[in-house]
Amino acid sequence: MKPLFLLSAASALFLAGCAGIGNPLANASGPSSRHPDILRQQIFLDSENFGPGVVDGRLGEFTRKAMVNYRQAKSLPADWMPDTGNIAGHTVYRIASKDLSLVGANAEEPGDQAKQSKMPYTTPIEILSERFHTTQKYLRALNPGIDINSAPPGTSITVPNVSRPFDYHAYPSSYRPPSSATAKARHVSVGLREKILSIHENGRLIATFPITPGSAEHPAPAGEWRITGAVPFPWFRYDLGVLKRGERTDDFHNLPPGPNNPVGILWAGLNRPGIGIHGSPAPDTIGRAGSHGCIRLSNWDAATFYTLVGKGTAVTIR
Repeated sequence: MKPLFLLSAASALFLAGCAGIGNPLANASGPSSRHPDILRQQIFLDSENFGPGVVDGRLGEFTRKAMVNYRQAKSLPADWMPDTGNIAGHTVYRIASKDLSLVGANAEEPGDQAKQSKMPYTTPIEILSERFHTTQKYLRALNPGIDINSAPPGTSITVPNVSRPFDYHAYPSSYRPPSSATAKARHVSVGLREKILSIHENGRLIATFPITPGSAEHPAPAGEWRITGAVPFPWFRYDLGVLKRGERTDDFHNLPPGPNNPVGILWAGLNRPGIGIHGSPAPDTIGRAGSHGCIRLSNWDAATFYTLVGKGTAVTIR
């Protein structure tokens, strides 16, 4: 495991290979089954910035789409599979005191949440599942007999062996954004029907991530846009008028930064007021639950997205 880093201060702004061992993607029995080869495929795709969604060994929509997109990006045959024989599906992680220091409580109501200084993780398993790009359910399955939420520092647990665990302590200081010139040379495409966000550079596909792109009532606005800025640890203006009707009102609450902020750990605003690409406190819902017109990523994909785009990056929503 790579060592963790200390958190640095961050300003939060106010905002409204070769043929491998067969094709497990074809041979897996369905989305309810877990397969060690699928797990390794997910780890591979995740490491290449072709997000498969949660890393849990289950064959799902986004794992399939990530593999198709990766083949397209690399001009590979439609039946190509990576050789993942050298990828360990799991590794051992020792729970640290600084992990547990991230745990806190969140009020139920927005008015009370606005009185908090931050919106923290509420359980250790929430921290660790997000860190290792997986679900709380899978972490429990990997660690029978261990109550992760009451485990003391030093407890060893089994986790998915993702190449870049999301390190809340190191974000954003160790997640460097691209240069202004690089950001402006890249183009984000949001596929509303596909629920996939793609990033191209000079016409070349370099990354894709699963998303929640608005909802039937509040769809993400189709058109040509541009990122006006990417802000780690944003504040969120909770305004029911905006959320329900798209109308800004004087009855609102400013919710503080944190992983459980409604927009997660990143806000990349577009030149359309109130619309942006952002993180999420509920990664299991990506691509499934609706949002209020914005484009939602898991927090770990949002952290990677932050390193790929910036002010001036063009965005097409279609």
